[in-house]
Amino acid sequence: MSSIFTKKNTVIALIVLAFVIPFVLQNQYYLHVLTLACIWSIAVYGLNLLAGFTGYLSLAHAGFFAIGAYSLGLLTVKAELSFWLAFLISLIITMIIGSFIGLIALRTKEHFFAIYTLCVGYIIYLVIDKWDSLTGGVRGLIGIPAPANIGPISFTTPLSQYYFVLVVTLLCILMVYRIVHSLTGRTFIAIRNSEELALSLGISTTKNKLLSFVLSTFFAGIAGALYGSFIRFIGPEISYTTIMFDFLTYLIVGGIGTLSGPIVGTFLIVLLSQNLQFLQDYRMLIFGPLLTLLIIFSPRGIVGFVITKYHQRQRKISAVLKDARAKEG
Repeated sequence: MSSIFTKKNTVIALIVLAFVIPFVLQNQYYLHVLTLACIWSIAVYGLNLLAGFTGYLSLAHAGFFAIGAYSLGLLTVKAELSFWLAFLISLIITMIIGSFIGLIALRTKEHFFAIYTLCVGYIIYLVIDKWDSLTGGVRGLIGIPAPANIGPISFTTPLSQYYFVLVVTLLCILMVYRIVHSLTGRTFIAIRNSEELALSLGISTTKNKLLSFVLSTFFAGIAGALYGSFIRFIGPEISYTTIMFDFLTYLIVGGIGTLSGPIVGTFLIVLLSQNLQFLQDYRMLIFGPLLTLLIIFSPRGIVGFVITKYHQRQRKISAVLKDARAKEG
């Protein structure tokens, strides 16, 4: 009970810190970086749901991120729909495309699945880059509107946009938490641990894998739509493979298959990379060896390492108490 209480207090403290940090920093640049980190973390949570909890690594995630962004941009800039209606439709479009791709992709397994989705992600990039009449090609889309006002609440300032993105991020984390701790989430984990065993227990692995894939694209679509409305300009580079491997790096560093890993890894890498801007291209000489060492010594990332050490400590404490009771008896 005490450990649960401590975790609850930690979560509350971090949420309070997230809400008050703009008044502490009072720096527009860092506020911009924090807003972007929140957006990236939503996409990484979607990737973690599929790769970390279901065991299928999709390398098309940046493509679905771009679909969400471009859907919002096209619906608001060219179709001139209202922001909130366009936002909702962009998520539906992303999930529909995701379901069709997932139906084919999930016929493959392991590295074949990863290779297939990598190809799909690159095809999405080529479509966005070459379909000039629709997407604007290399020129991209300019003038994507900020979120429309909700009554007296406006989202025109960087501070209001930060709070809007923060609230959406917290809601997404809560959704992932509820999914993982539901029967559906346990089914995903059963598939990850042993798909053959899950089949023998009567679990419809095809249906649940597809559900996980579509949910993953849903979070990628949310992140993409938020990114488009925040930056106000998007180009084909947001669907390129480098963005996909950024997402994967955030997840691996934070802790794949953990609930807090995506946000820990995203914020850590984003903030570190921003503070190492003066090194320019030499940054990768630092990140490369550090990432290699992390994968070797802690395959479950920073959060996984902390969880492992915590459980080891708890087992030691339990063993000591057991020995003390045995001596007393």
